[in-house]
Amino acid sequence: MNLEKLREAESLFLHRYPGGFENEELQATVRKRHNVGRLSELAADVLAKGRFKHQAQVLDDIVRIVSRSSMVSMFEKPRFRDFVNGLSRDDRALLATAFRRMLHGNQQQGFTDLVDLLGESGLAKWSLATICLYQYRPEVEVFVKPTTTKNVIRQFELTGLDYKPRPSWSFYQGYREAIREMKAAVSPALSPNNAAFTGFLMMSTAVGQPG
Repeated sequence: MNLEKLREAESLFLHRYPGGFENEELQATVRKRHNVGRLSELAADVLAKGRFKHQAQVLDDIVRIVSRSSMVSMFEKPRFRDFVNGLSRDDRALLATAFRRMLHGNQQQGFTDLVDLLGESGLAKWSLATICLYQYRPEVEVFVKPTTTKNVIRQFELTGLDYKPRPSWSFYQGYREAIREMKAAVSPALSPNNAAFTGFLMMSTAVGQPG
């Protein structure tokens, strides 16, 4: 990590938005574009461990989270909904188990199983693999948005992270740790949750970039 670049980005951001994400102007912009807070409240309820006793309902709720997310592509939402609705009973059970493990058990196994299941229909996308994980624990887990992630790795010179389009646990774990280390190096005002922090990083990488 290039700490000098990170600190420079922090200084510029706090100059533009005094108070960081407590800044009223920035809060208004975030509220207009994203519904992370409300969706995390929903996720905390419907993705609680006990909810997985009701397989059909929990999968419906996962589809609801994906469909309502402002961070998931509008093209991926209906494809994911149709994928879930078209699964056989056995495959629905496998999908529910993958989500349960990822959220409440062996994270690595659950994540890998989820990616494998999504991959069978060409839906092994970072957004679909990480949105529920992030929304359930927004201060701990990360939402991996490909373009933002690649720009952050390049701009802040993160090492040991080999981004690939197909989601992998090794990359996710490494990126999550990198975000944790970066958060610890700057003001808490930049990270009310991990999506906000990566939003700060995204805006920092856009400075001086064309378009």
